Amino acid sequence: MTSNIKTHLHSVRALTVFLPALVVADCTVGPDYKRPDVALPQEFRFQVGAAEAISFADLAWWNAFKDQALQDLITEALHNNYDLQIAIARIKQAREVLNEVKSQALPQIGYQVSAQGQTAIVPGQDSVGTTTYGVFSGLLNAAWEFDVWGRIRRQAEGAQANLLGQEDIRRGVLLTLVSDLAAGYFQLLEFDRELGIANESVARYKKTFDLFNDRFHGGKDSELPVTRSRAAYEQATANISTLTRQIAQQENALSILVGVPPGAIKRGRALTEQVMPQTPVGSTTDLLRRRPDILAAEQKMVAANADVGVAAANYYPTIGLSALVGGAGVGINSNMSGFSIWSAAINAAGPIFTGGRLDAQYRDRQAYWDETVAQYKKTILAAFQDTSDALIAQQTLVKQREDLETQVTSLRHSIELALLRYDAGRSSYFEVLEAEQELYPAEYELARTQLNQLVAVVNLYKALGGGWNLTPEQWVPTQANNAGQPAPEVHPGG
Repeated sequence: MTSNIKTHLHSVRALTVFLPALVVADCTVGPDYKRPDVALPQEFRFQVGAAEAISFADLAWWNAFKDQALQDLITEALHNNYDLQIAIARIKQAREVLNEVKSQALPQIGYQVSAQGQTAIVPGQDSVGTTTYGVFSGLLNAAWEFDVWGRIRRQAEGAQANLLGQEDIRRGVLLTLVSDLAAGYFQLLEFDRELGIANESVARYKKTFDLFNDRFHGGKDSELPVTRSRAAYEQATANISTLTRQIAQQENALSILVGVPPGAIKRGRALTEQVMPQTPVGSTTDLLRRRPDILAAEQKMVAANADVGVAAANYYPTIGLSALVGGAGVGINSNMSGFSIWSAAINAAGPIFTGGRLDAQYRDRQAYWDETVAQYKKTILAAFQDTSDALIAQQTLVKQREDLETQVTSLRHSIELALLRYDAGRSSYFEVLEAEQELYPAEYELARTQLNQLVAVVNLYKALGGGWNLTPEQWVPTQANNAGQPAPEVHPGG
């Protein structure tokens, strides 16, 4: 029996080698992917000057954001952040889905083994006897679908596109994580600056209150300036409580992004000491290969196109080879007999009438392709909007900061003049309080404008797809990849 099984195995092997070539020349039905044409503007709106060969997006993030405390924060987040870990796990899932789809194009071989024994009572002429018998079998089965119409190949195209799309999503998570941490860190520095202004205002309002209080008790003025200055002092004190709470909550939010329990956040340069690189934007066509969301949207189109091909292949019959080889035996009262089994066949199965199901599936996949094309074009438009918004913010905030700096300087001088006039009896208390109450809101607005300038740079880096030329491993800085020349720096106001 063993020699017969070996002979049958050789026969099956010969069929699996030669039959696929004899069935029919394969073809892949359905449309091949072609990227849709998208009309791109020659330059970004609010772009200054001609497009440069290099772009701000070519910089590694540690050259874009130079505060060492921020760099340490981002590096820790790249190791610990859970959104990033989720993205990595999804890449692994997509890779195994691709392997699973590819396996369908290979022979599928299985086995089946069974054995059983039984004792039967056999009545005789003079007595009742028993008979013991056993049945056993061992089989190998194989099935191989010939991918004549390209159904499996189209499924593999879709799975491959999903894998690449997940890798682009991971890059998007990396870029978003770096950008969110930078913006959140700058927000924390702005709260620190506001707290400094609040403490300064408390000290000044206390000094004004003491002045008015002394004059009142000295019989030189009424009680009204005292009550008004006290109210201003209490309001400034309340602002300190609000800012203390906001600082703690912002530290908590940054801690979660880093992937650690809520805690204090180390600071580096103060808000007013932050520096930024020059920000050339490059060409508009580069945006399509830099932005992770655009790349991921294109991979969705590739997968959708492959699904159309799968739906087209479902109209055609599936053709495959099936084979079985093995042996079976029966033993009765220690007497054993057996025989071998083998079979091989080419199978074809296809639809004749499905009630419109296949037509509906095909139209559904075509409609989904149209959806992904529209989503791709929408993503490109959003990328241009993000870039334009960041550029106009950069340009207008420079002038706004300059105006606010001038205003703050003037208001500080006006307080000094008001106090001199008040001491000389040439003005009322109202003039002093008015000057002080105008100064601190202007200083708060200046601090927020300084923040907005820094956030505009962060937004531009994200909008351009910053760090696009880094591999996922290179996103974490080392001495080797952080040894390049630093980019030119400018202060946020100029």
